[in-house]
Amino acid sequence: METVDEKDIPEARGKKSVLREYGEAILVALLIALFIRSFVVQAFKIPSGSMIPTLLVGDHLLVSRFSYGIRNPVTGTLWIDTGGRPKRGDIIVFRYPVNPSQDFIKRVIGLPGDTIEIVDKRVYINGEPYKDEHAVFYDPRIIPGNIQPRDNFGPVTVPEGKLFVMGDNRDNSYDSRFWKFVDMKAVKGRAFILYWSWDSERFRPRFDRIGMVLH
Repeated sequence: METVDEKDIPEARGKKSVLREYGEAILVALLIALFIRSFVVQAFKIPSGSMIPTLLVGDHLLVSRFSYGIRNPVTGTLWIDTGGRPKRGDIIVFRYPVNPSQDFIKRVIGLPGDTIEIVDKRVYINGEPYKDEHAVFYDPRIIPGNIQPRDNFGPVTVPEGKLFVMGDNRDNSYDSRFWKFVDMKAVKGRAFILYWSWDSERFRPRFDRIGMVLH
């Protein structure tokens, strides 16, 4: 007489095996999502106006996690050198040096070895005025350097393995002028495209910004 194992009967397999299949599928999906987020691309939302007009409050953007090499997502140690290096003008996301649990987004201004000085809002790199086409100024006041470093700063030399970053909204950006340098290990990646933008004041999407490539 032919016998049939109960596990081959759909009714006998019951809810346990179905839940196991769903659980395994969810686990695999989570692992794939974690891998993509840690090493390929990560999404971020802009909460402040420090990068106006390039980035607006409510912009959602994607950041390439491998532009500057594959790094340990916890320590920032370089695992695989892809040959990419930050360039002046890149928009980067990084762990805020004063509080690493927070992510900041700014533009790279100074590279290792550069001497940075700001005189009456104008940026000088290695003694030469920097053609800063992304910077905007909404406050006409010039604040002396002995009061705060917003408009008059330096000169300082960027150490090896560090970056000097600034927000495009120069009069309203808390950046390297105030807390100095970003360690390359803290850099999460380069922002490259907007995939969504929401105007909370008018309660509507900004369709004209969706798909905008960042420069």
